[in-house]
Amino acid sequence: MSNTATTYHHRHEHDEPCLCHSKAFIRINTVLTQEAAKAPPISAATVRTAVPDAISAKGQNTANTRDVKILINVRIFDGVSDQLKEGLQVVVQGNTISALLPAHTPLPDDAEVIDGQGGVLMPGLIDAHWHAIMARPSMMTAMTADFNYIQALAIAEAQSTLLRGFTTVRDMGGPVFGLKRAIDEQITVGPRIYPSGAFISQTGGHGDFRFLHEIPRSAGTPLSYTEQVGISALADGADNVLLKAREQLMKGASQVKYMAGGGVASMYDGIDVTEGSVAEIAAAVTAAENWGTYVTVHAYTPRAVQMAIKGGVKCIEHGQMLDDETVKIMADKSLWWCLQPFLNDEDAVPMATPASQAKQRIMSDGTDNAYQLAKKYNIKTAWGTDTLFNEHLATRQGAQLAKLKRWYSPLEILKMATSVNGELCAMSGPRNPYPGKLGVITEGAFADMIIVDGNPLENIELIAQPDASFKLIMKEGAIFKHTL
Repeated sequence: MSNTATTYHHRHEHDEPCLCHSKAFIRINTVLTQEAAKAPPISAATVRTAVPDAISAKGQNTANTRDVKILINVRIFDGVSDQLKEGLQVVVQGNTISALLPAHTPLPDDAEVIDGQGGVLMPGLIDAHWHAIMARPSMMTAMTADFNYIQALAIAEAQSTLLRGFTTVRDMGGPVFGLKRAIDEQITVGPRIYPSGAFISQTGGHGDFRFLHEIPRSAGTPLSYTEQVGISALADGADNVLLKAREQLMKGASQVKYMAGGGVASMYDGIDVTEGSVAEIAAAVTAAENWGTYVTVHAYTPRAVQMAIKGGVKCIEHGQMLDDETVKIMADKSLWWCLQPFLNDEDAVPMATPASQAKQRIMSDGTDNAYQLAKKYNIKTAWGTDTLFNEHLATRQGAQLAKLKRWYSPLEILKMATSVNGELCAMSGPRNPYPGKLGVITEGAFADMIIVDGNPLENIELIAQPDASFKLIMKEGAIFKHTL
């Protein structure tokens, strides 16, 4: 047996009989090893040429093999500055930006030179509230289809996400660990993922998708479907919450997600319901902080958010129904607020029941006030879509970002979706799966960049039209779209 297989066996002891001395296993392993030795090594270039034609058709540069790339003739929005920078060329070495040099600096012979044709070079976009597994399938499909099919949809959606210019997503719930690994190992194409794993919910809470005939739950009752596949983790009592949080951290969660209040799509809880307790949330916080990271909570109401704050959370997701008192507490404690521009418009997630539709209207009616409060108290505000169960809405990712013009200038919007969201991702501390600078164009940062045909600081709607506006999309120095 190979050394790799031997190491795996010693590291992962189990009760199943070992196949090490099986003649059949030895023959199979020998054949596979011989075949693998004949294959060319896997590289970024070979992976990118192997992905579906949909990506190549959108302009992927499959000759993308040189390690040094230099982007010239561009105006630069670096993610933090108030104005575009001109007269510079950007040098990419491997997966990072190695230098920003004066435009007249001589170009090395061995570099791949990319002429931006006067377009705006900006950092790759970051969606701070994404659900990679649940963005594309309908709710019925997600609940009933073979989960291998759901994962296949997620792979396809990840490729589309990257081609919309989103090079990083902060995943707020779902079994994305395998997808993340496949992207990281360049087996497939997609954004880098900051995973939460299964979101933790009380019985009857926003993460409880069971049917009524499945309760009461006894000690011998099997886990529900959504628990088995890793979408949600039901936990009642501080000890159970501690266990579930530790399980997600064990799987590789970069942050822990807890459902602290009612939701729109869930079947049993009203949007006014407060979920969990201070002790339960504090248990999740203890688990996360012991691993050097943090807890973020789904919550809409003042009571739910104030309870979560007492439990020690560092970030609030949603919060459309908050009041002055609660937001002032958030400001005093320097909490993050990850807001979504939920409005009663064409981008509202379709709800299946009249009850959910009513909850959705109540929630979206509070969006304007939430953004006004975030600005009034100068809250560190992140942006995300929270797109769920709708393939068309997933394509509207950039349009949802552009919708922030209702409250912010184009400059503020672009900062939020690049450097600000990058700061939120970095809050994972030692659990950060991608330690490095995100959302900025500066020396040493990840080479995640977009060349826009036009100036998004003047016309933010360019972000809503990635097929036409984005002429180049680069992630970690690899080019996935090039139509210049």
